[in-house]
Amino acid sequence: MPAAPACSLGLDLGTGSARALIVETSTGREAGSAVAPFERGEGGVIGDPRDPLVARQHPADWIEALERSVKGALEAARGSDGVFQPGRIAGIGIDATASTPLAVDSRCVPLALAEPFAGDPAALAWLWKDHTAHLEAGEITRAAERERPELLAKCGGAYSSEWYFAKLLRCLRSSPRVLEAADGWLEEGDYLAGLLCGAASPRDVARGACAAGHKALHNADWGGWPSLDLLARVDPALARWCRGRLGERVLPSDRPAGRLSREWGARLGLPTGIPVACAMIDAHAGAVGAGIRPGVLVKILGTSACDMLVHPASEPLADIPGICGVARDSIVPGCLGLEAGQSAVGDIFAWFARGFGGAPQEALAEEAARLRPGASGLVALDWHNGNRSVLQDPRLAGLVLGETLATRPAELYRALVEATAFGARVIMERFEEHRVPVCEVVACGGIAAKNPFLLQLYADVTGRAIEVSRSQETCALGAAIFGAVAGGAHRTVEEAQRAMTCVSGAAYVPRPASKAVYDEIYGLYRALHDAFGLPGHPAGLHGALKRLIAIRERERARG
Repeated sequence: MPAAPACSLGLDLGTGSARALIVETSTGREAGSAVAPFERGEGGVIGDPRDPLVARQHPADWIEALERSVKGALEAARGSDGVFQPGRIAGIGIDATASTPLAVDSRCVPLALAEPFAGDPAALAWLWKDHTAHLEAGEITRAAERERPELLAKCGGAYSSEWYFAKLLRCLRSSPRVLEAADGWLEEGDYLAGLLCGAASPRDVARGACAAGHKALHNADWGGWPSLDLLARVDPALARWCRGRLGERVLPSDRPAGRLSREWGARLGLPTGIPVACAMIDAHAGAVGAGIRPGVLVKILGTSACDMLVHPASEPLADIPGICGVARDSIVPGCLGLEAGQSAVGDIFAWFARGFGGAPQEALAEEAARLRPGASGLVALDWHNGNRSVLQDPRLAGLVLGETLATRPAELYRALVEATAFGARVIMERFEEHRVPVCEVVACGGIAAKNPFLLQLYADVTGRAIEVSRSQETCALGAAIFGAVAGGAHRTVEEAQRAMTCVSGAAYVPRPASKAVYDEIYGLYRALHDAFGLPGHPAGLHGALKRLIAIRERERARG
């Protein structure tokens, strides 16, 4: 009787839930999966009604949901394959949102789990979409412009409030007692990989090259982490805290961070000693799970959107202003990983349906799909959570132009979907302006699996055929691919992708008549995009949205 095929386990920690996926490494067959939602906050996000920029997460949600999802996936695998045994799992991969850093003590225990910090929002994880550090991000950008402009060139020209050092500096200033008690400031994925491997201190935790390169200015070609001198130029307190705390092991995700500990093997029902791959960012894992390779743009569509490309590291690549970053080994080892994206996509649709649409989102989408392009007379800007690419400005806000007393909710809903499609087109054009070809587009993520209306609209707006990844769990599949390589089931990520990934076969093709209308509206979108988003634009509207935000913050503070 032939031996049962080896499997790998992919763990995907998203904004609202944890997913576990067990995959056969030779075929990509998904043997079992399970999802466990986060239970604290609203959909796993802990906000502050006084400050819309706050978005935190409780690490207990991560731990509890990870355990539930793995046990559920193992049970599902046993149900689909009566001979499945956990001993078939060769490796474990893990991905998580980023930058989502967390303060931990000298034993690698999150401060949020300790009694003195219970209820302190600064001790929670600072979720990727927390924008409270916008002033600190500006300080880091200005210091790097003076001292190390080449670092900024690799992250599109500006450091983001969503990223590691901006949040660390904000925490140092606003909640110094948290970081006085902390011995580490770990990305979610790195913390979880260390947890599974039994890391005794933050110094034992391997840092994933993916998050370090894209969110924390790490660049092996320039000595690794940004220098303490640069950090001191921003704030001496930042440099003092970082000394000796940034981690010496920064590894690509095809390398093991360690092996599954005895404690966590027992908790999950897995054999001790399984290799655990270094963590990576969830969207980057999704790109790998969707089969990314040079020339293929993978668009991960969920609460936000990420646009991923890879470029051979051996070939020259010009700096691309306005994208989120370029980092070696961050997606596929041996390639440069390129990331851009939109700070809100699914979040915008859910916000509108929940508060203003007057109907379930599915009903709004169904009615919106019956409308002709341009028939509503509306155009919108998709900046409800700021602009990540290509303006890199979290202090922007959404806008809808053309409303009348006859405008219906479904028309507004469609205008918001169109706005996110126009934002996607801006990003694609920015890549191609700098000679990074976009030959194919593959969509994945929760929206890609459930919303054909949106995918057809995106094809019409961008003028690109859009294929869909076969797996509906591409992030977890990407993590499983890295687990397979770290565990020795495949030699390289590319080899594992050939065995474990493919597209569904369905493609959304641009419709010429719809594209012609959208080309007209896109011209209006770009005019609004540039007038409200570009400093120094002749229209003089760049400060309008920011002035509204400033008034909002002033009056809420008074209240």
